[in-house]
Formats: sequence, C-alpha cells, structure tokens
Amino acid sequence: MRLSKRFFKSSAVQGSIAALAAGYVSLVTRTVRWTLQESEESRRLRLGDAPFIACFWHGRMLYMRRAWNDKRPIHVLISAHSDGVLISRAIARLGVATVKGSSRKGGMSALRSMQRILEQEGNNVGITPDGPRGPRMRAKSGSIKVAQLTGVPIIPISGNTSRRKIFGSWDRFCLPLPFSRGIIIVGTPITVPKEPNEAELESLRLLLEARLNDITAQADRYFGQTAIEPADARP
Repeated sequence: MRLSKRFFKSSAVQGSIAALAAGYVSLVTRTVRWTLQESEESRRLRLGDAPFIACFWHGRMLYMRRAWNDKRPIHVLISAHSDGVLISRAIARLGVATVKGSSRKGGMSALRSMQRILEQEGNNVGITPDGPRGPRMRAKSGSIKVAQLTGVPIIPISGNTSRRKIFGSWDRFCLPLPFSRGIIIVGTPITVPKEPNEAELESLRLLLEARLNDITAQADRYFGQTAIEPADARP
C-alpha cells in the first residue's frame, strides 16, 4: 500500500495523469454539442472587461472549461492537498492558473492572492464553494468574503451532459462523456455590499447556495436525468 501511494505521488506519474486528464477535458470540450443558457446581465459580465468570481460545485468542475471567456485569464482556487496538486497540474495544461488554499488551510494567503488577481490584475477567479471536502453542494462563506472585500460580483455557473458517469465520491463527481449533448447554465449574478452585517452575509451565502443548486437541478432535468441532491447540511 505504501509503495502504491509513493508511486501515484511521484512527479512523473502525476504529470502523466495530469496530461491524460487535460487531454480528456479538451476532447469533451470539442466533441460535446453545447447549449448555453444565461441572462443578458450574466452574458455582459461573463464576456465583458470587468472581473468576476465564478462559483461552481466541486462535482461539476469538468464542465467549466466550456464556460470561460478566453479573453481574460481565470485563476481557480485549488486545495494544497495532494489531490489539489494533481488538479492544478491538469488544468494548467488547459491554460487555467490556480490559487492554492482553502477554508481549512492557507485561507488568508489565498484570500490575499485572489484580491490581487481581481483588483490589480483585473482577471477572474473561480471558486468551488463546497470544496475541497464538502458537504456536497453546501456553500461555505469564502466566496462571499472575497466578493465583499473586492466589490466584484459572483456569477453562479453549472453544467451537465446527456451522457455522464457519476462517481460515488462525496461530491458525486460528474464525468462528462464525449460526443454527447451538453448545457452550461449561468445564474443571476450576486453582488455583496462592502459593509454587510452578519445576518446579511449569511443570507447571501444561502442565496449563492440556492442559486447554484437551482441551476444544477435545471441542468440535470434538461436531459431528463434525476437531479443530484445536496448533502444534509452540517449542524
């Protein structure tokens, strides 16, 4: 078992896995027939020159490459855990930069990095509000804090494909299959005031969670599939 762990953690093996993963995402992005649903307000933000914070559930991250506007780089918040390192190497091959950190480890450093990316560089940031360990489809407060600090709007995004593989992981990770039909749904943007009280912050966190769950369920129902349900909220 220890030998196996060392093998999969070796730089060469992880590099090979990252290359395969990036190639697969590129294949899916090119061969799936995509439909995009978004409001005019969301479209202006997504395609405009001002930065935004893209929020999407951890289990839907493979759909997001189709949603990015390549005019401006996006930096995705990824856990510093070994799994996060592998994801970072894979998405780097797709032209997506990363910010290392999470709500559990490296949170303040990641927050400062995202503030610099949004305010000074004018680039976008992507966050999985239920990552890196869940509970599934339950938003933590980090995205709201970044939006409060920078004044940059949050755009909820989700996606699905007509053919997919759902894993039994905590996030019910969805693997889109090539040569299927796909949909990307961009939800209504959320703006966070500079000086909200605690009740307002909690209300906005719940709003983000509700909007993400709503568009995710829409994406599942679009192909007649049973919607993946959020995990029970922690007390």
